[in-house]
Amino acid sequence: MSDQEVIFEVEKGGVAVLTLNRPDRYNAVTRDMTMNVLPGLFDRVQQDPEIRVLILTGAGKGFCTGADVQANLGAGLNAIKNQRRVKEEPVGGFTQKLAAISKPVIAAINGAAAGVGLSMALLADFRIASEQSKYSVIFVRRGLMPDGGSTYTLPLVVGLPKALELALTGDVIDAQEALRIGLVNKLVPPESLMDEALAFAGKLAANPPLAMSFTKRALRHNLGKSFQEGLLYESWGQNVLYTTQDHQEGIKAFMEKREPKFTGE
Repeated sequence: MSDQEVIFEVEKGGVAVLTLNRPDRYNAVTRDMTMNVLPGLFDRVQQDPEIRVLILTGAGKGFCTGADVQANLGAGLNAIKNQRRVKEEPVGGFTQKLAAISKPVIAAINGAAAGVGLSMALLADFRIASEQSKYSVIFVRRGLMPDGGSTYTLPLVVGLPKALELALTGDVIDAQEALRIGLVNKLVPPESLMDEALAFAGKLAANPPLAMSFTKRALRHNLGKSFQEGLLYESWGQNVLYTTQDHQEGIKAFMEKREPKFTGE
């Protein structure tokens, strides 16, 4: 295992795997990770045309248990608390870069996901999880409120009543309960997790990148919009996609009764 706090690899077929690599701390994130490393990697995923899908996971027995309070204090977080820049920055604002990725994102949740770690998982489009995973919106037990955008994403994923229950109690729930309430899409044995995530990522990566991007953007954009607004936005995207080579390839492959080969053009 690398001594890097974050490992980033691009697999064959355009699947990128970002692994939080602090297993001794259950992959709790440091200030350097959230201010520098992760935003840069999320930007790379969005901007690199060779990357079609991102898998986000953790090393060892944890997915991510939130912010590493001990490490952050050691880095001098207390000393900069009162600086104007810190006050003006969104708390957990690095997740904006993750939210901005218009390509499919899969969270392969190998263990505990709590705090801002759960916030990151909620921003993924799909959550494939180990049967041994656990979850907690832990913030209230630290005298805080949820951050990293989870006050927005959690109700979207599990509904407002369940979101309030999780956020106001800070209770830990197991994998089966997470599946029951729709927090995760699928549970698999721990030893099968990455194989399942990579197989699903490969399936997505074979689809036309522009069509997936426009679809993801439209589904997120149209939340809370009127039907007419949603129709207009999707019509804009569809008219762009009509002009792409991938659309022509999709039609041609259908007529020739073969699998299409999409290039992202």
